[in-house]
Amino acid sequence: MRRHESNYSTMRKFPHHEQKEFAVFQKLSSPSDIQNFINRIPINFETKKETCRSPLLVLQHHEAHCMEGALLAAAILWYHHKQPLLLDLKAAHNDYDHVVTLFRHNNQWGAVSKTNHAALRYRDPVYKTIRELAMSYFHEYFTDNGVKTLRSYSAPYSVLRYGTDWLTTEKDLWHIAAELDDSPHTAIIGTATAHSLRKADMLERKAGKLVEWKKK
Repeated sequence: MRRHESNYSTMRKFPHHEQKEFAVFQKLSSPSDIQNFINRIPINFETKKETCRSPLLVLQHHEAHCMEGALLAAAILWYHHKQPLLLDLKAAHNDYDHVVTLFRHNNQWGAVSKTNHAALRYRDPVYKTIRELAMSYFHEYFTDNGVKTLRSYSAPYSVLRYGTDWLTTEKDLWHIAAELDDSPHTAIIGTATAHSLRKADMLERKAGKLVEWKKK
């Protein structure tokens, strides 16, 4: 399948079954299993340099941030004959974007998410549309001062367009992150609505500071 094909519905067989690090994928047969596995991987704080590692390097380094976790989850879903789809949640310029991995069950959408915080986590497959799923993150997407920042979301973005190298390459996958960011997004709110939003209250902000992994 060529990288720039518009239709990614044709599933190709997962490669690299001989890769010893990928043997763990076999027992991760459900999105819940994938999420539990990814939760056990420490957060990549990028203390030495910024990275965007392939699934193989994530397993070797045993750490991941949201984009790296999303690619790893996509790889595991592909291993189990599911479409490897990403969803980009784009924030206002003073906040960070977040990337999750989509899956479907009974024709409804859910998401696997790698995050260090109490919010922006796994979503059960109870959402009829991508918009419903994206909007489930809206009220927990805010900065330390309580300003809600989620502004748009991408269409489901298949990483099958990148062939197979992204699974094992030793090079950072910045091009995938950049092209996902540049892909068409659907706006959630306009400027007028953004100015009228109530800030997250102090209890919500306090909860938002809970972390799973502390920086050493």
